[in-house]
Amino acid sequence: MAALNPVVPELHRLLERDPQLATFKQDFERRYTVFHRILKNVEDNEGGLDKFTRSYQTFGIHRFVDGGLYCKEWAPGAEAVFLTGDFNNWNPFSHPYKKMDFGKWELFIPPGPDGVNPVSHGSKLKVVIRSRSGEIFYRISPWARYVARVGTNVTYEWIHWEPPTPYKRKHPIPKRPKSLRIYESHVGIASPEGKVASYKNFTHNVLPKVKDLGYNCIQLMAIMEHAYYASFGYQVTSYFAASSRYGPPDDLKELIDVAHSMGIIVLLDVVHSHASKNSEDGLNKFDGTDSAFFHSGPRGTHSLWDSRLFDYANWEVLRFLLSNLRWWIEEYGFDGFRFDGVSSMLYHHHGIGVGFSGDYNEYFGMQVDEDALAYLMMSNHMIHLLHPECITIAEDVSGMPALACPVMEGGGGFDYRLAMAIPDKWIRLLKEFKDEEWNMGDIVFTLTNRRHGEKYVTYAESHDQALVGDKTLAFWLMDAEMYTYMSIISPLTPVIDRGIQLHKMIRLITHALGGEGYLNFMGNEFGHPEWLDFPRRGNNESYHYARRQFHLANDQLLRYRFLNAFDRDMNKLEERCGWLASPQAYVSEKHESNKVIAFERANLLFIFNFHPSQSFTDYRMGVQIPGKYKIALDSDAPEYGGHNRLDHNTEFFTQEFSHNHRDNSVLPNSQSESEGQFRGQQQKHHLEVYIPSRVAIVLENMDIAK
Repeated sequence: MAALNPVVPELHRLLERDPQLATFKQDFERRYTVFHRILKNVEDNEGGLDKFTRSYQTFGIHRFVDGGLYCKEWAPGAEAVFLTGDFNNWNPFSHPYKKMDFGKWELFIPPGPDGVNPVSHGSKLKVVIRSRSGEIFYRISPWARYVARVGTNVTYEWIHWEPPTPYKRKHPIPKRPKSLRIYESHVGIASPEGKVASYKNFTHNVLPKVKDLGYNCIQLMAIMEHAYYASFGYQVTSYFAASSRYGPPDDLKELIDVAHSMGIIVLLDVVHSHASKNSEDGLNKFDGTDSAFFHSGPRGTHSLWDSRLFDYANWEVLRFLLSNLRWWIEEYGFDGFRFDGVSSMLYHHHGIGVGFSGDYNEYFGMQVDEDALAYLMMSNHMIHLLHPECITIAEDVSGMPALACPVMEGGGGFDYRLAMAIPDKWIRLLKEFKDEEWNMGDIVFTLTNRRHGEKYVTYAESHDQALVGDKTLAFWLMDAEMYTYMSIISPLTPVIDRGIQLHKMIRLITHALGGEGYLNFMGNEFGHPEWLDFPRRGNNESYHYARRQFHLANDQLLRYRFLNAFDRDMNKLEERCGWLASPQAYVSEKHESNKVIAFERANLLFIFNFHPSQSFTDYRMGVQIPGKYKIALDSDAPEYGGHNRLDHNTEFFTQEFSHNHRDNSVLPNSQSESEGQFRGQQQKHHLEVYIPSRVAIVLENMDIAK
């Protein structure tokens, strides 16, 4: 088997694509050796990868057929371990665990009369740890499947979850999409009401919106239980528990099942890069020591996030994290993961105070945490071996080469990586430059600067830009005028007009040119006003900004509906034409003074005129494929809040006239009569051109479309 061969089986493919990496061949070989050693040890000592990654079936608490319970924990620093709870009237020492090898502890509780489960569904439990110094700690099992706040308690309680009639899936899993269009979502804010929204609300009210908008994937944030709501889910306390603040586990299972019935896959935003420092209701100091799951001392703490850092070289940590991934797939039906904080995992410096220039020396050597990288390789290998339909995405700001290349090539094994430089580029342009100062070549470079052979998820903005302290694109563009001039009854001010037109153009060029997948954060598709801020002391525990006002996009008197309609039709066009699954675009035009960008992808010609005031006539566009073209999408259409300056009945015919290194050219004249007299008559071999200012046009080759 190639997976068991200590030689990197397909490293030559990687080095052929990028010969500059040959200098670091030994690094790739060493990384693969670490990965291979783990895999071989799993096969030799744990009964294989399948068994090892199903450890959630033995660790924690499980009922035997006869009604008895088997309990198992890993607490290497404990002197003694006990189980207590409602079932034994909270006697802390009546049910001791038996010590096993390698820091493991087990307990068997016999069934009650007539095989009755000794621990009933919904009852509270605690693991009692006696440390080597004699201290007593009450802990939640790391493998707990359900935790919740009870009454006015500040900390979470471990609640035994074993419903008599668990949820059963009704719908088949959709096929893995060729084009990935992701709707990044947070269940708790998915309502206009000032409260924590529910899984049920998302299922009944948000899923239909996602389907209508043309997204085929939902990325759910803040699902793994986190005690602090304002952490946005990035301070995880219970790794096997779905957040109870949105409802019971079966409601999440139903959400995913209903999404599948709509042809939508669901990804989990998984946080294996760090963990909450909470000890009473988290992993920290589970066995009374500062290590166990984490590095001890300063290496075990992230100085900026104030959280604990996993020891990826520890065998039981590997068991825990790999089993955690498999749990979410097999128990809940998730279709893959977006791995958060990968940059922090990859380097011993965690990216703190480090600026990555792209120099390859930054990605190799002693600064790389090869244990963490080997864990990521193991994760992707396991997921793709046991569930080949699943998708993995890496959030890495550093640009680590080969992160989204197959493990067999020496890569990290991810299917996609986030194109994190793109949203930063748009924010910088809006903050620091006037429209007429925008550099077309710089925009194109940012959108196309990605590693050959690795797939990227592009996005104009995500949840990061929506958080308090930053601004969404809509707010950067329109700011305070959104409060008073987004009604169609009010005057269309220059600020609102500019904002609406650029919002559409930025999203379309990012979608079409920036990658092989596309992501949007919920609400941003229609220019959701204001920012996102969770209830906390600093805002008097207010939910005012921790909600999504979806009704704004449905109000026919508000201009938000224009942006919503454009986003929907943009996705629908991609669904039909598949540019995300097509080879990278050929950019034929990036004209600085005209502010025009043009490129071809998926038999479509995309034309962008970013000039704030200049419209163009007699503008020739180079295309490779000859034929008849028609307008497939026009940001200037009235249904998108445009100025209706283009005639959609116009047909464009290519000429055998080389232009911009393309074999043919087209002169797209489509000025409408409402704008004034046509600037020429349509002819088969010659058309005069009209490209309005601040407009994006997509032309489709109708000969191929047939």
